[in-house]
Parts: sequence; structure tokens; C-alpha cells
Amino acid sequence: MSPQRKAKNTKKLAYFNRELSWLAFNRRVLDLAQSEQQPLLERVKFLSIVSSNLDEFFEIRVAGLTQQVESGVVEVGIDGLGPKEQLRRIHAISSSLVKDQYKCWREQIMPLLKRQGIVFKNRQELSRREFAWARKYFDEQVYPVLTPMGIDPSHPFPQLINKSLNILVKLAEPGRGNRETRVAVIPVPRILPRVVHIDLGFETDQSYIFLSDLIKMFDEKLFPGYKMKGAWAFRITRNSDLYIDEEEVENLLTKIEEELNKKRKGDPVRLEIEHDVEEEILDSLLSANQIPSDYVFRIDGPINQMRLMSVYSMIERQDLKDKPLQAFVPAQLSASSDIFENIRARDHLLHHPFDSFNPVVDFLNQAARDPKVFAIKQTLYRTSGDSPIIEALKLACQNGKQVTALVELKARFDEANNIQWARELEEVGVHVVYGLVHLKTHCKCCLIVRREGKGLRRYAHLGTGNYNPKTAKIYTDLSLFTAHQKLTSEIADLFNTLTGFSRSPQFKHLLIAPFNLHSEIQKRIRREVRNAKAGKPARIIAKCNSLIEKETINNLYTASRAGVEIDLIIRGICSLVPGVAGMSENIRVRSLVGRFLEHSRIFYFENGDHEPEVFIGSADWMARNFFRRIECVFPILDPELKARLIKEIIPPYLKDTNAKVLKSNGAYSSIRRTKPEDEFSCQQYFLENQLGGTPAPNETSTVTPDIRQSL
Repeated sequence: MSPQRKAKNTKKLAYFNRELSWLAFNRRVLDLAQSEQQPLLERVKFLSIVSSNLDEFFEIRVAGLTQQVESGVVEVGIDGLGPKEQLRRIHAISSSLVKDQYKCWREQIMPLLKRQGIVFKNRQELSRREFAWARKYFDEQVYPVLTPMGIDPSHPFPQLINKSLNILVKLAEPGRGNRETRVAVIPVPRILPRVVHIDLGFETDQSYIFLSDLIKMFDEKLFPGYKMKGAWAFRITRNSDLYIDEEEVENLLTKIEEELNKKRKGDPVRLEIEHDVEEEILDSLLSANQIPSDYVFRIDGPINQMRLMSVYSMIERQDLKDKPLQAFVPAQLSASSDIFENIRARDHLLHHPFDSFNPVVDFLNQAARDPKVFAIKQTLYRTSGDSPIIEALKLACQNGKQVTALVELKARFDEANNIQWARELEEVGVHVVYGLVHLKTHCKCCLIVRREGKGLRRYAHLGTGNYNPKTAKIYTDLSLFTAHQKLTSEIADLFNTLTGFSRSPQFKHLLIAPFNLHSEIQKRIRREVRNAKAGKPARIIAKCNSLIEKETINNLYTASRAGVEIDLIIRGICSLVPGVAGMSENIRVRSLVGRFLEHSRIFYFENGDHEPEVFIGSADWMARNFFRRIECVFPILDPELKARLIKEIIPPYLKDTNAKVLKSNGAYSSIRRTKPEDEFSCQQYFLENQLGGTPAPNETSTVTPDIRQSL
């Protein structure tokens, strides 16, 4: 190939589109739902996750592109695609994705569930007793809370709540022919379960019916005197982003509450409706809601498969699910131990969910009760509904500690929850701070100040994931407990920056966005380039959720051309194009989607003849994380913990045969296995090789050699 031809190809293949890369990620989630290697109810769960992911994608990403088109924006992204072309491709790809999603439900999962005695029935399939039970259930549990809404010149189409389930009904008045056709809508309250267990009193009964089908069976009761001509379930997805000018807002909490109410009524971006809807009825629905026809998704199956997650919870068949997780708690961090003494002795690293999240809760609980503790400072981005973290902070305040909580009110889709936590904390006297203007507080930090002898000592917990005990059981994350003065003093500076005023704080050891994270990452990539050119060891390994920041990608391309070996473990969006001659031939990209959501961020730099540097933290390699969020990426200073990451945590990710490898054409391909014994799952390995656990035979030695020798 001529140099001119190579340069041309390099320019053409420089970047992948962000939105299309995300759709490819959701396709990999669907692959798990389609995989016969997964337990059956786990496949149902993955099918639900596909829908949940698509909801957020349309509410935020598609809504944003639609606004750009409506505003006349023609600016293209780094991939060269403008908003209109992105929307065209998104709708083509997502339509295919949804079609395959429902085909998976109808043709794979439902028949397999039926073989297991778990049956989803429609009206024609109900026995006489089941039909009688369904009528009674409708009369007693459903009918009293339904409010049908007729549509006519005096009753305009109602404003339907975002993603709410609704039934569109076609009615005819007997004896008047088709001229008197009427249309009505039945909004279905969210309090009603979307999947109903037909319970005839036998323990073996495993028959279910979707609520929309149940309502359509008996909807004539809502319209006495009319003849039912048809009924179709549907829902509308709306723009759900918040619009807030923080500089013009005196009370951020109140403003966000106002915007949350508006968000429920945002502009439509998608209509999902049953596939056999009559064209005339569909046209009237589109016209009444000002929905373009290309926003329509015709669904052959239950509207909103996210509701299948309830099926996973309702059906107690452990033989159809993954084996229960048995998380491990190190003795030095158990609730009965003196956690502060053990952290003072050495740093501790936890790998969730394989290592329990309980020590994080116990760390705060001990601090809340310890008379030597003076102050607790905590960031909260997302937490659980019955959060023990919140309870520990409230207890600490009641016990006379000075407690400061950085609550991020703008954590997308958790805004309402966080407002509630903020008010609860303020009521007991916690100092609640909402962070810096225009910056989301996304870092995961807790700092405890304790009186010891004549002085004060700081203890810290830093993590890659949220302070949420529930997601800590299903997300892979890393937690560090440390009393290392180099780190804790800078964490104190970080909290002072968040609660006070500091235009240019200085951090030497921590990489904090938006202050020095981006520049320090680029500095380290360029250092690997210099080392490679000097003939020194040069290697980069990065594990994160997304990689789309242009300067970082360009510097990785430069490093590849210099001979730096680069392995990227990117779960979701990746705009970097690997494996292109003259640009990225030394870069390999893999994505791992499995039982647990890969959420930890790990960054390894070979560092030439010196000790390798290993960082973990809260930030992905995206512009928003580098420049529009408060992020904390921190070094692992303890030699034993660094060795654990280098020898025991990173290598299994690079050996996993379930990962998908990104090709230069944008496709993700499976890893070839020549022999059954080549199969390897890093998540299964971590489950079997927890701290203090018993390693699986013949596996430990194959995945724990030094990273410099084997990867």
C-alpha cells in the first residue's frame, strides 16, 4: 500500500461514532440474552437490561440529537457525522435491535420458560378457572384505579407521563356504523404490577399474564354502551434531560424539583406500540402528540421489556439463575475489628462484589460511634433507597460529629432520590453541599478525621463506584482504605475545594478533574512514547466504561506508532479505532459484558525502567469526566496492593474468552477457542479466588504471572 493510500485510510478510520458505538454495546448485552450458555432467568434479566438501556439512550442521547436538528445545528462530531445522519443511522440500528430483542423473547425465551412450567398466557390460552380468576383480579385490583379518557373536540388528548403504560382503545356506538367511531386512552397507574401471577392456590402454578393483556380482556367494562373495536398498548418516551442555568438559580434544590416535574412532560422522542395497530388510529395518536412517523417502534410482544426484571424476582427457581454470590469480608475490616487500627497499619484494597461492601458501611458506622472521631466528609452521587450510608451519617451528626455531605443533585435519574437524601440529612444537622457550579461531583471519597494522642489523623476511603450497597453486589468496583498522609492530605484539600472557594487547587499525588486529571493522563501517555523510542519498556493498560475524548485517543495513536503496546478494556463506548496500520496497529480493544456490570476503572503505565504506576478511580476517558465533573483518580502506593492489581486483577481481564474484540471496521468479534479447556471467565475466576478464599485448582498459576512477562 502506498503512503498516500495509507494516510487516506488512517484519516477515514480515525474515530468511531459515539452513539453507534453505544448501540453496539447494547447489542452485546442482547447477545447474552440470546446465549444458551446463560441460565434461563439470567437471559430474561439481560433482556430487561437491553430495554432499560434503550430507554435512557432515547431519553438523553436521541433527545439531544433531535434538539440539535430542530435548532439547525449542522456541526459534525469527531467521526464526521452530523446530527441528521446520526439520527438516521440510530433509528435503523435500534429498529433492528428491538426486532431481534422481541424475537428472542418470543422464539427463544418464552418456549424455554414453558418447558420449565413457566407460562405467559394471553386470553385464548387461559383455562376457565384462570379466566375467572383474572376477571376477579381485574374487578378488585385493577378496575378501581383506572381512569379512561375519551378523546373528542371537547376532550383533547391527555398529556401522558414519560414511559407510562397506556391502552389506546377504538370504540363504536352500536347501531351507528363506522361513522361514530371514537378513540379513548386508558392510562395505567404505575402502582399496578406489569406482570400478574395467576394464583389459583396451587404451589405449582407458574402461569402469568401481562397487565396490558389483562386490561384489554375486560376493557369493555370501562365503556358501557360502546362496542370494542380494538385496543393496543403503547408508551411514549420523552426528552428527560434537565435544563438548568446554575448561575441564574439561587436555590438549586428547588429548581431541580421544578425541572423534574417538567421532565415528566418533555417532548416525545419515541413511540412504542403494538404491531397490529390500525393505521388510522396510529395516525391520530401521532398527530395528537406531534410525533414523527419515523419515531414509531411497532412491538410484537409486551410493551417495555424492562418490566421483565420483575419476572426474575418473582420466580424462585435458583436452578435457572446464577449461583448466589458469596462475598468475602477480610478479618482486618470486619465489623468486630478495630478498622482504624488496621487501616493505620496498612492500606486495604477491596474488589467488589467478590469482596463485600460491608467494610465501607462498617467504616462509617464505627466513625459515627467513635468518640475520637471529630469529622466525617462524604460524597454521594447515587445511593440505595434504604441506604445504611445515609443512616450512618445521620447517626454521626446526632452523636456530635461534624458531618459534611456532598450530594450531587444532578445525578441523572437519581435527582429525586438525592433531593430526599439531602433533606433528610439537613434535618438532623448535616452540612449538605451541592458541589461546584457547572460541575457534577462524581468522585467517590470519604474522609474521617480522628483525634489520636495530641494530634489529628485522617482516614479515607476512595473508590471507583458509588456508595450504594445494592449496586455493589452487581457492579465490579475497587475500594481503597488508606491513612497514607500523602493521599489523605490531598483528599482534605479536595473537600475544601468542593465546600469552599479554590480556583486552582494543587494536587501532586491525586489526579483530580477538572484540574489536573486530563493533563496528567496525557503526560503519562507521552512518557510511554519517549520510553518506547528510547528502547525502554513501554506499555499502557486502561480499563474503563468509555473512551471518546479526542486528545486522549490521538495520544494513544501516537503511542501506538511509537511502538507502545496498548490494551484497552472498554465496556461500552469506544471511539478509538484499533488495529489500523500506521495508526493503531499496537492497540487492542476488548469489551467484557457479563453477570456483573464491569464498572471499575484501572490505569496501568509501564514507566520504563522505574516502578510501574497503577491508578484507579471514578473517571472514564470522556470529555465530561475530564472537564465537566469532579473526579478522583488515585495511585496505589502500597507495594503489595499494587502487586495484587498487576498480578491478580488485570491479567484475568486480558485472558477472558467471553470478551468481544473490537475490529477496525467497528464490529465486535468473539474470541476463538480451540479447545474447551481454553474457556476462561475472569468474573468466575474472581468468584473462586476471593481474598482468603480457596483458589480453583490449576488456575491460579496460569493467570497470575507478572504483567511485564506475560501480557
